Amino acid sequence: MAEDKKTSISGANSYQAIGEFWDNHDLGDYWDKTKPAEFEISIESERRYYPINKNLSAQLRERAQKQGISTETLINLWVQEKLNQASV
Repeated sequence: MAEDKKTSISGANSYQAIGEFWDNHDLGDYWDKTKPAEFEISIESERRYYPINKNLSAQLRERAQKQGISTETLINLWVQEKLNQASV
């Protein structure tokens, strides 16, 4: 973590140490040391529907459930992985 780009109420020098600090402290006790933050979020998402074999769909749902993610997330991860492999 670059000290010139990040500040921390905890004074910690790693994300892990910051996490440990906040595991044991309440932000309410440090609220007066905070300052407003402004940021923009750009989520470029589009919903498209593609037909898929019923058996494949069931297998996808089962695999996603085992991994604790949505079927949509699993499909996006796999398609991205395949596209990355294809562009090599």
